[in-house]
Amino acid sequence: MRRNKETQIGTDIRAKQHRHRWAQIVCLLVCSFLISAFSGCGYTTHAVNKGPYKTICIEQFANKVDILSENNNSLSQRFRTYHPMMETDIHTSVVNRFMFDGGFRIVDRNEADLILKGDLIDYIRDVVLYENNQQDVAEYRISIVMHLTLYKKGQDTPLWEEPRFIGDATYFTTGSQAKTESAALNEAMTDLSRRVIERCVDDW
Repeated sequence: MRRNKETQIGTDIRAKQHRHRWAQIVCLLVCSFLISAFSGCGYTTHAVNKGPYKTICIEQFANKVDILSENNNSLSQRFRTYHPMMETDIHTSVVNRFMFDGGFRIVDRNEADLILKGDLIDYIRDVVLYENNQQDVAEYRISIVMHLTLYKKGQDTPLWEEPRFIGDATYFTTGSQAKTESAALNEAMTDLSRRVIERCVDDW
């Protein structure tokens, strides 16, 4: 009688272990399905290029910021600062983003389906938040403003033109989330680069 009881207990334990293994397998399958579903629903950092154009030339950007037109007394508390060779850094950021995204292949002008031209026309630092009874600036927003034009090869009329195309970022000056303006500038360039690609595929 005791042996039969022990045998039954062993059978119950094995059955529970078997059910537990199957529960783990089902859980893994559900997780895999959800990951695949989210991946297929656009949860991606890449822009999808479904248009007829596959290659692009990104010409060197020009710096047309008027650094002499300071306007520090405006009601919006707008400040302009100058970062040497910023247009070169922006161009590098945009090219790197296109290469990372993979929707377009970067080529020389004579091989390109599309030609992107750009001018840096403004760099703005706005106050977002004050502290200490409005005496100190706690947070800034920096904005990179570009004039961008996209051409199809061999055509003088642009496919689109954006007179004030903006990438921006914010940063705190104090506290645990504080960062330098240079770090925020890199984030603004990344934001601008991402938006440039999205704009290039918007119409298709």
